[in-house]
Amino acid sequence: MLMSNFLKNRKSIREYKDKAINEGVMNKLLDIFKELEEESNSKSFNFILFKDGEKVYKLLEGKAGYSGVMIKSPHYIGIRLKEVTKESIVEASYYTEKLMSKLSELNLGSCWINVKDVDKAIKAEALGEDNKNIGYLVAIGHPKAKNPFLEDPFSARFSIEEIVFKNEMGNSISLQELENRGLDDLFYYIRFAPSNFNKQPWRFILNENKITLLLEVDQGRTDLMDAGIIMYYFEEMAKTVGLSNKWKLIEEEPIEYDGKQYRPVGEYNI
Repeated sequence: MLMSNFLKNRKSIREYKDKAINEGVMNKLLDIFKELEEESNSKSFNFILFKDGEKVYKLLEGKAGYSGVMIKSPHYIGIRLKEVTKESIVEASYYTEKLMSKLSELNLGSCWINVKDVDKAIKAEALGEDNKNIGYLVAIGHPKAKNPFLEDPFSARFSIEEIVFKNEMGNSISLQELENRGLDDLFYYIRFAPSNFNKQPWRFILNENKITLLLEVDQGRTDLMDAGIIMYYFEEMAKTVGLSNKWKLIEEEPIEYDGKQYRPVGEYNI
C-alpha cells in the first residue's frame, strides 16, 4: 500500500452494511491487535473488540458519536489506556491509526467515535465495567456502497504554507526550499491526515536539523489524540523520503500566533 495514496483517499466510514465480519477476517483482526500491542514498548494500552455492535449502538445512541451522531456498525473496537498520561494517549492514538490503515487492507471501513463525555454508568453497561473509562471507540465493518450520483463531501485542506514555518511561527517557508530539502511531498500528503472534527490543528516549525510539531490550544487544552495520529502518518511518509527517525515528546510553553496559541508537543530530528 502506498501511504501517499492511502492518505489522500482516506475517509472515515459512517455507514456500514448490516453484516458481521466473517470469522477468518475476525481472526486476522485479533492477530493485528496482538501485533500492534507487542510493537508498542510501553504496554500503555490495549485494544478491546466488541462483537455485539447492536448492543453498543443502542446504549450509546444519542449520547456519543461523530459530531454528536452515533455511528452504527456491526462491531466496535475500544482503546483502553492502562494509565492516562500524555505518553499513553499519544501512543494509543498512534497505534490506533496504524490499526485503521491495516483495516483498509482487509477491505474494512472504520471511524473514530468520541465517548469521553458519556456517563460512566452507561459506558459500563454498553462496554463492561472494566471499560467504563474508555474515551474512544472505532466503528468497523463493511462500508455501504456509495451512490454513484452523489459527490463525496469536500474537506478543504490548509496549504503547506499555512502549516509549515521556518525557524519560528509566522515565518513562511518557500516550496522551493522544501523541495531542495526533499520534504515537499512529505508535507503535501500529511495535510490529508485525519483530525478531530477535521480541525487540522497541527503546525510544524522546520529548523536546520529538526522539525517541531505544535498543536492548537482549544479552550486551554490540546487534543493529544491528534498528536498521535499526525505522528504516525508523518513517520510513515518520512520513510518514503529516506528518513526513519521517531518523534520525541517535549514539554514547552504555548506560542502565540495569529490570535491563537500553539503548544509544541514533539520533535523529529532530520
